[in-house]
Amino acid sequence: MDQKKALRAGLRKARRAHVAALDPRVRALIFLRPPAAVAALAPEGATVGLYHALPDEAPTRGYAKFFAEQGRKVALPWFADRDAPMQFRLWLDPYDDEGLEVGPHGALQPAADAPEAEPNLTFVPLVGFSADGARLGQGGGHYDRWLAAHPEATALGLGWDCQLVEDLPLEAHDQPLTAIITPTRLYEAS
Repeated sequence: MDQKKALRAGLRKARRAHVAALDPRVRALIFLRPPAAVAALAPEGATVGLYHALPDEAPTRGYAKFFAEQGRKVALPWFADRDAPMQFRLWLDPYDDEGLEVGPHGALQPAADAPEAEPNLTFVPLVGFSADGARLGQGGGHYDRWLAAHPEATALGLGWDCQLVEDLPLEAHDQPLTAIITPTRLYEAS
């Protein structure tokens, strides 16, 4: 869809400019721990799915450490190859990238021998979002397909405030998010 492609390009540019303008000392303090209402969505025994953030994406390392310290299992997306469906595998040490390798889409992912996981709570990267829980992703549909196949999983977005748009063009396969967390606000879907 050309409208989505143009929107992605503009939002990526805004995201890059926003992240470049952040003082590195301030950036290091952002997304260190989830809001209490969000942390409560991962009860004892839960597995939390995160993503290993690319340079301009909202960082997830702080959340990974927080959930690991709370005794929750932490998992990252895993792809066998570019065309394979997304799976999750455990990230055994979120304090270190040891045991991770560059996946077919350029993000770090667990090694192929890491245990498979089924997250109960999944944090989803985004290019853009609306306040009502709509998400504009990278365009590959990996998270939409995974969420459609796992409707019991709670899906939350992490993003920068500059990624908020009033309205997004949606298609039938687009999966809504329960909420989106930014450095300044928690948007709960209606």
